[in-house]
Amino acid sequence: MHPFRQAVESQDAAAIEALLADDVVFTSPVAFKPYPGKALTAAILRGVIRVFEDFRYVREIADPNERDAALVFEATVAGKKLTGCDFIHLDDEGKVDDLTVMVRPLSAATALAEAMGTQFDRIQQEATEQLRRESADA
Repeated sequence: MHPFRQAVESQDAAAIEALLADDVVFTSPVAFKPYPGKALTAAILRGVIRVFEDFRYVREIADPNERDAALVFEATVAGKKLTGCDFIHLDDEGKVDDLTVMVRPLSAATALAEAMGTQFDRIQQEATEQLRRESADA
């Protein structure tokens, strides 16, 4: 089982964050531009944990060198069932440096966009606080 899958399925936000590279890029299924950086990506994933219901991975597809994986999932958001896929790439240190998520159908993607929209102020606040803590520790 892929370590990212294990961390997400257990809803272990600290384990998820530990698997992210500092320069990770998150490409959302509902936003035009990618989100760069570990703090923001971790905060977005915590928001996703808050809005997804009945989340479960149903398939894992990996390449032989184990640097790329596709994790197919099902969940519910605001009463809409969705199917999605996390496309993950690992850097040389085994950290996730690229995470692209796709979901379907459109009605569920719209529900996800609305649910995440209500989370975005909190997401930005969490990311900003984390960056402040990291700067203070440096």
